[in-house]
Amino acid sequence: MNSYSKVVTIDGPVGSGKGTVGQKLALKLGWGFLDSGALYRACALVATENSLDSSRSSAILKIVGDSDFRSEPRADGEEALVFLKGANVSEQIRTPDIARFASELATNESIRTGLMSIQNSYLRESGLIADGRDMGTVVFPNALLKVYLDANLHARAERKYIQLKNKGICVNFDALYKEIEQRDARDSTRIHAPLTKPEGALVIDTSNLPPDEVVIRILNELDAVCKMEFEIEKYC
Repeated sequence: MNSYSKVVTIDGPVGSGKGTVGQKLALKLGWGFLDSGALYRACALVATENSLDSSRSSAILKIVGDSDFRSEPRADGEEALVFLKGANVSEQIRTPDIARFASELATNESIRTGLMSIQNSYLRESGLIADGRDMGTVVFPNALLKVYLDANLHARAERKYIQLKNKGICVNFDALYKEIEQRDARDSTRIHAPLTKPEGALVIDTSNLPPDEVVIRILNELDAVCKMEFEIEKYC
């Protein structure tokens, strides 16, 4: 087996639990972790700091490419740690304004294409968990296992609302609900790499499932998929 085929992709809309589940899987398996959403937020952050609008894709990509982007999974249930040039920018990239700008940048074909090399640099012989919106359809189409997480809009908005409130960010639930609804529309209708279920993906509705249960389902599926090709220790 090509070691680079040891990739599990986790796609899905905002608030579906991809980040939490992806980090848990990476830590349990000892695999690398790529938070592709954080990569787009990093682009939004450097663009904002350098007064660049979305049309300056080459300049944005150069800064991010020179910044040694890194995402690391956390065991405490919080969002992944994100570093640029060794500095922890985890809080800076997760503000509502940066999230909105990142969503705008995600519709830019030049940005999406330019980030492919950074995303592919995360491939490891040990394995990789990659979460995002086009991981299984575009970035890693030959992944060993493709997962698509979904949840109803109210459940996803509630999760994001609690997450933001816990960070001390003032947010109105109804406004957040509407914003997520609009982002769903943008993500699923954009011309370049729209959010879709990868063919053959394991689809899990997380509306009423705790993250640990989702992780168990994915590990069981992964064990079944790779049983004949390489051994993975059972964790459940």
